[in-house]
Amino acid sequence: MSEHEEQAAIRYVAIGDSFTEGVGDEQPDGSVRGWADLVAQGLADASGRPVQYANLAIRGRLLGPIVREQLEPAIALAPTLLSFNGGGNDMLRPGTDLARIAQETEQALRRIQDAGIEPLLLAGANPTGGLPGGGRVRQKGDELTAAAGAIAARLGIRFADNWNDAELAGRQYWSTDRLHLAPIGHHRVAANVLRALGHPAPGEWVLDAAPVGAPTTREQLRYTREHVVPWIQRRLTGRSSGDGRTAKFADWVWVHPRATADPGSTPAAP
Repeated sequence: MSEHEEQAAIRYVAIGDSFTEGVGDEQPDGSVRGWADLVAQGLADASGRPVQYANLAIRGRLLGPIVREQLEPAIALAPTLLSFNGGGNDMLRPGTDLARIAQETEQALRRIQDAGIEPLLLAGANPTGGLPGGGRVRQKGDELTAAAGAIAARLGIRFADNWNDAELAGRQYWSTDRLHLAPIGHHRVAANVLRALGHPAPGEWVLDAAPVGAPTTREQLRYTREHVVPWIQRRLTGRSSGDGRTAKFADWVWVHPRATADPGSTPAAP
């Protein structure tokens, strides 16, 4: 057994869609970071020991493909902690079957528990204040989050409820596409997750942003042209933003406590 293997107390895998992949928290090299990467770093810092981390999430995925394509590979890695989030893309489409989403979510969480792994359930943040038709999506999100909380209570698992973090609904926490969190939003979600796991967020993280005003007419037109129209075109043609993409960390990477981090660590620091 290697020195790293002897030291690793936590093996953390994240599965999901763009929220978990980290879209909106783009890095200078074009990669994305996001809340799950930040959580891995926070866990390493809190424990003072290296953490093994994998992230199988792929943007654009509906809940069904998340479960079919990511769940068993995640379990096969034999993690100690597996975070699960899905259904956000389902909610954006008409005719969402909320009962089916809740049922598939509970089945996935039970599968994780049966494998002897601790599951962590997340509700995504609420983007609906800036979305066209946001009221309809908000109603779905309210119902699904309530169902998720009930599932977590029934199974006795940790639940990070970002949907009901009212501060996160502010426009200042979202990227220009209004659908994905900005870097500060990802930090706030990471803080919520670490709190659910019993750890404080690193003191140097910035978790609150100053409010911003409503978009101007010019900003609204640019948003529609650059984000809404392409999204509609993908839906009409059956394409996804995740087509052809693979997981950013399909196998273990090492995340070291920042006091002893080495150059090979995943870039998860804020």
